[in-house]
Amino acid sequence: MMRFGAFGRQYWPTLVLFAFLLASWQFAATYGGIREYLLPAPISVWNALWHGDTSWWPHVWTTTVEIIGAFLLAAVVGVALGVAIAWSPLLANALVPFLVFVNTLPKVAIAPLFLIWMGYGIFPNMLMGALIGFFPVVINTAVGLSQVEPDMLDLGRVFNAPKWKIFVKIRIPNALPYILSALKITATAAVVGAIVGEFVASQRGLGYVIVTTQSSMNTSVAFAALVWISVVGLLLYGAVVLLAHLWAPWAEGVD
Repeated sequence: MMRFGAFGRQYWPTLVLFAFLLASWQFAATYGGIREYLLPAPISVWNALWHGDTSWWPHVWTTTVEIIGAFLLAAVVGVALGVAIAWSPLLANALVPFLVFVNTLPKVAIAPLFLIWMGYGIFPNMLMGALIGFFPVVINTAVGLSQVEPDMLDLGRVFNAPKWKIFVKIRIPNALPYILSALKITATAAVVGAIVGEFVASQRGLGYVIVTTQSSMNTSVAFAALVWISVVGLLLYGAVVLLAHLWAPWAEGVD
């Protein structure tokens, strides 16, 4: 009960704002003369979520697998590249310009190429999400591993600790808050990337549902799909926040 009360005190402005927006939306859709296919009322979206003809669970499951896979792939690859950059100046000089080049590429333009190379399926969408979300992990990992207090490094050298041990015992704990902060960004980027992939090439998923509703102008189903996307994204973000609280509670303010 105490934790619930603390949660309420912290997030009550958000809850009030959300309730106000929902009420305004319902009022505008009901009394504003707005056609249903342009802006369905929240009640219509609710009915599409639970009482419509759409079989949601296969689409929700597919998109969830894509998002989680994209997040994990971006995390593993991003941390590995960040460690390589911090470990070797030679690798840093070789990798950083290339990674910046890859990050500047328009991801929407890359998605059709994934379709040509790999066809339809979960993995191309997973790869698209990872491509969008890995860069913050690389940068934050490299920065966290590099920005260590000199006194800590000198202490390791005094005890004749090898480079790898200084890396494991000093640099990685110092980088952990940076990595976890980047993973919060990646959690939302993975959602965007997976949905972009489904827009371009998919036969199942929430992005596919949104695309198919365009021809029938079934906007309430499209809004319902957006609700599911937000739920999956919020759950993933909340899992990262919980992970940060468990692994680095001393640095939760680093963002």
